[in-house]
Amino acid sequence: SSPDPPVHPQTLQSSPVPQLRLTEEEKRLLAQEGVTLPGNLPLTQAEERLLKKVRRKIRNKQSAQDSRRRKKEYLDGLESRAAACSALNQELRKKVQELEKSNGSLLRQLQALIKETSTKPAQTGTCVVV
Repeated sequence: SSPDPPVHPQTLQSSPVPQLRLTEEEKRLLAQEGVTLPGNLPLTQAEERLLKKVRRKIRNKQSAQDSRRRKKEYLDGLESRAAACSALNQELRKKVQELEKSNGSLLRQLQALIKETSTKPAQTGTCVVV
């Protein structure tokens, strides 16, 4: 009889160990802190705290950048509106000057007409009633 084939212990297929994925920014900040995290999960509580701290720093940095960007956009808008208001103000001042000049001219003409009519003798007219 032929010998039985050798029995190989079954290799257990365990689920793959989840990998820790870090962004470049996270890696850079961790290096600044002098920390190297293992590539596999789970992390220890201390490592979790450090990772949370680094992620919070990144969120705060992003939030500050967004805040500065919004402030700059707001200021740019205000400057643009101020420039438009200045231009309109200049136009309106010019228009007021023109109207004051025109008003003065019309006033002089009116005064001349009043003077002219007051110096003429009153005309007598005949009214015919039918």
